[in-house]
Amino acid sequence: MSTSSIPDRFIRVAAWLTLGAALLPLGGCAVVALPCRLTSSALKIVPVVGHAAATPFDMCSSAID
Repeated sequence: MSTSSIPDRFIRVAAWLTLGAALLPLGGCAVVALPCRLTSSALKIVPVVGHAAATPFDMCSSAID
């Protein structure tokens, strides 16, 4: 039994609604390209080899757009 006053079901529904509201302004192609863009951004943080490793993911997002 949960000790919190907010039911787990309500939290789950609120999380899905928040995710949907965050993705709503994005167009169809932008939603599909999002994983490529996030991976590219994360790889670019790595010193020395980050930009070279991110190049395929940049091309992936460009091809989708």
